[in-house]
Amino acid sequence: MANVLVAGGAGAVGRFAVRTLARHEAFDAVVLADIDAARAAEVAAEAGGKVRAVGLDAGDAAAVAAAAEGCAVVLNCAGPFYRFGRPVLEGAVRARADYVDVCDDVDATLDLLSMDPLVRDAGLCALIGMGNSPGVTNLLARFASDQLLDSVEAVDIYHAHGGEPFEGEGVVAHRLHGMQMEIPMFLDGELRHVRFFEPDGIALRERTGFHKVGRDVPVYPYPHPEQVTIPRHMKVRRVTNRGTVLPDQYFELTCEVARLGLARHDAVAVRGTPVTAHDFTVAWLLRRRDEILRETAFGSQRGCAKVVVRGLRRGLPRCYVFSMASQSQALGEGTGIPAAMGAILMRQGKVEGKGVQPPEACVNPVDFLALVPEVLGSAGAAGGGAFEGVIVEKVDEHGNVERVDIPM
Repeated sequence: MANVLVAGGAGAVGRFAVRTLARHEAFDAVVLADIDAARAAEVAAEAGGKVRAVGLDAGDAAAVAAAAEGCAVVLNCAGPFYRFGRPVLEGAVRARADYVDVCDDVDATLDLLSMDPLVRDAGLCALIGMGNSPGVTNLLARFASDQLLDSVEAVDIYHAHGGEPFEGEGVVAHRLHGMQMEIPMFLDGELRHVRFFEPDGIALRERTGFHKVGRDVPVYPYPHPEQVTIPRHMKVRRVTNRGTVLPDQYFELTCEVARLGLARHDAVAVRGTPVTAHDFTVAWLLRRRDEILRETAFGSQRGCAKVVVRGLRRGLPRCYVFSMASQSQALGEGTGIPAAMGAILMRQGKVEGKGVQPPEACVNPVDFLALVPEVLGSAGAAGGGAFEGVIVEKVDEHGNVERVDIPM
């Protein structure tokens, strides 16, 4: 029997990972673990008889270990990762289970990488950041480096999504957290840090186009870990990451409350009751999000991640643009499905090495791409034909754009 535990399995991302794993033969059973036991039971019932639900506090490593007993893999979808990354990985090690997560907090990524000796000494593998960005973005950058270019100059990552029917508190907390920290960018061959609201961060804002999302979308510097991990495993002079959340009014409002200091964690007494600005802001933003979606008649959810890889091929400049776009899917599917694929590859023995590693260090992009049609072909796993897989465009030295196929 091969079982997998999905921590945070009832959340906006975890529920799609659970559904994908439930439809694949790699695991005999899926243990859906979540702090909200009632919601976990509902999601488990929807996913089918292969899934059972348990209550779990992902901040308690001992509880994680107990829930993961007998599991081959622990898939961590419980955010924010600056709170739950370390205890879930510690619990997986205690349970002697390999580990996969969708960690997109750069500070949490560095913390998890520091646990490499613990994981390596246990003879286990921890694949971190195996979502959309980071995750698929890392693998597409490596694919371009391995298969399409002789040398790589730059990897620029862009992402936009919005309109999901459900957005969790952890997602909003992660967003606010990123606006308050130093944001890494790998520029001119060295790691630098910018601030979201300072001139160096503002200078990195731009507008770009996304398939099925829009042609002139404002994007902002994001503290995702690709800028830190990709230069460690690929020879490159620039790695940047920019993104946004749709509609624009919602992301602009999030920016404004963060700029005003309304994401602080210290408590203020309100009529004798301690309240943190952060907790109030998260709850208020979630309510306003629903109102803004109605006010703007946003329609169905949609999303796209884009990786632009520039370099040389036979001495000539060459650029490849990889896009993962959907008109009916966004954050949950875009992150949860690749995470489930990471767990499947782990179970199949296709994640190389031991210790804590990002995707580009231990997953062969060809193995991942070969798994895409199998997973997306599972009924209901990806939401039908609106998802086109990976769209690849080649830009030659004259600026000519050609859509090309890659093996999948």
